[in-house]
Amino acid sequence: MTTAERRRILITGASSGIGLEAARILVARGDELTLLCRNRERADQTRAVLSDSVQICIGDLADLASVAKVIEHLRQNQEPFDALVLNAGLQYAGHGSPRWSAQGIELTFAVNHLAHQLLAEGLKEQTRAIVITASEVHNPATGGGRVGQPAGLGMLKGLRQGPGAPMLDGESPFNADKAYKDSKLCNLLMALQIHRQRPEVPVVAWSPGLVIPRTSGGFFRNSRQANPLGQALFGFVARDLMRLSESVEQAGALLVQLIDEQLHQPGFSYWSNGLLGPGRHRFSPTQPSKEATDSSKSTTLWGLSSDLITASAAKSN
Repeated sequence: MTTAERRRILITGASSGIGLEAARILVARGDELTLLCRNRERADQTRAVLSDSVQICIGDLADLASVAKVIEHLRQNQEPFDALVLNAGLQYAGHGSPRWSAQGIELTFAVNHLAHQLLAEGLKEQTRAIVITASEVHNPATGGGRVGQPAGLGMLKGLRQGPGAPMLDGESPFNADKAYKDSKLCNLLMALQIHRQRPEVPVVAWSPGLVIPRTSGGFFRNSRQANPLGQALFGFVARDLMRLSESVEQAGALLVQLIDEQLHQPGFSYWSNGLLGPGRHRFSPTQPSKEATDSSKSTTLWGLSSDLITASAAKSN
């Protein structure tokens, strides 16, 4: 890769899992990476694994004020990003009560959606393309979306209530697994809304499939805390026995593939790493769920989310 071909890429969630694997590939190719890390310890660990050449911004996605400071810092640079990769994800299925962000917002929604909308909007003048890591569980008709309570935002009564609402629909009792599915549905609706606002910008949402790392950290770390034996059994059956999962390494390679191939194509697309059978996947453009293609709901979600971000900023000041 020549200097002229070197791309500037900002990634959230690159200190472990899919994001870290994608970052390994991109660094090896010579791309210029800016990584958003929660704290200095995570930043140092990530740089040690990757390279001293990566740029680190310290920002906690669970604190909108912290995210706003990152945006302010990146705006001062004014150099454009060839890709903004909104990859970080949090779930704590198995826990019986909600957790809260610094602004008193249910943590899954705050981290997976609100912080990423704030980044996308705050850096829109510097962003040439966007990739959003969603999940097939946003769709109640497919795969993991059929297991447990389905995704569904209803009339967004919970979001209309502001901070303190445990569920976005404002009606369901708290369920951490559904909260995660709902946040991934929000990711699809966010992608659709960004496309409607800026049709010239390539916007790609994608589902990596079921990725179950063997390490104690990563995506399932919070769920393991709640149910270590159950999660170990789930991992063994789904990953090793039935071979339903995708490897972290392959999922990271798929994310890089999207950056390589799709970010020159204006418009919105959704890609899913669909399971064909034990050990077999197909990565291809896929139709999101019906609710994820509701343009009226995407507009409403964006507006209510923006109002919540603004109100949170006012309280922080």
